[in-house]
Amino acid sequence: MGKIVMRIPATSANLGPGFDSIGIALHLYLTIIVEEETQHWQVNHALGPDVPNDEHNLIVQSALTVNPKLKPHQLTVMSDIPVARGLGSSSTAVVAGVKIANALGEMNLSSEQQVTLAAKMEGHPDNVAPAILGDVVVADFDGENATTVKLAMPDNLKLLAFIKKEPLLTSDSRQVLSDQLPRKRAVVGSSVANVMVAALAKGDWQLASHMMEMDQFHEAERTRLVPELPVIREAAHQLGIYGTYLSGAGPTIATFGTEPQLIVLRQKLTDMDMKGSLRIFDIDRQGTTVNAE
Repeated sequence: MGKIVMRIPATSANLGPGFDSIGIALHLYLTIIVEEETQHWQVNHALGPDVPNDEHNLIVQSALTVNPKLKPHQLTVMSDIPVARGLGSSSTAVVAGVKIANALGEMNLSSEQQVTLAAKMEGHPDNVAPAILGDVVVADFDGENATTVKLAMPDNLKLLAFIKKEPLLTSDSRQVLSDQLPRKRAVVGSSVANVMVAALAKGDWQLASHMMEMDQFHEAERTRLVPELPVIREAAHQLGIYGTYLSGAGPTIATFGTEPQLIVLRQKLTDMDMKGSLRIFDIDRQGTTVNAE
């Protein structure tokens, strides 16, 4: 077998009220080249000393979880995805492991099987599903099996990401969340999510974008960790733009809009001296690609 080149897109999850269940793939990538067989796993990267370059690397660990019989290979890893910023950096590593196991082990796993295996490792499907399938994906994971529905965002939409300089670990962000939610609030949250998904399926972006800002499951609690969320949302509203939400567990804040809208919003936020980078991304429609050379 020759080289295998994989490209896994970054993701933005917890899409509005779609807590742990709805995510979208972005035009920002983890690229992996699976090279020759070796005596020991070797992961070549320039991601810093905190990322292992042997069998302890998350990519390798994920691959071996799927198929413990895999023979070691040399991997070359390149990533444009910032770590611990709510853009699915760890999820792309898990997906890469599933894809490597599928390719090297000749397992012929279906997309649904791949999402299920990745979700078992992640604990939820909202990052791994769009990373595998592309575009926006609505997913359920009951602990054993994942079920997905891929939808299509409007063609003219892009995403403006405000990426804070300071990382925010998902484990730290989850600590502020309550283990219980009052029934009335849960019903409202579920209803909002249902309407948002229906609007996306219908192609009604105006309605979907408003529903996207009515989360009941996590944003209120996490705003104290990411206080820029209501500030950016209000700045967008002043320009007539809706569709701002906390990406994943944060600290990235995402806003959907057309490119002209987002250019104006980016300038407005720049003038407000927001402490972070502001980047406009296309939506990845394809998901992970695997090419043998």
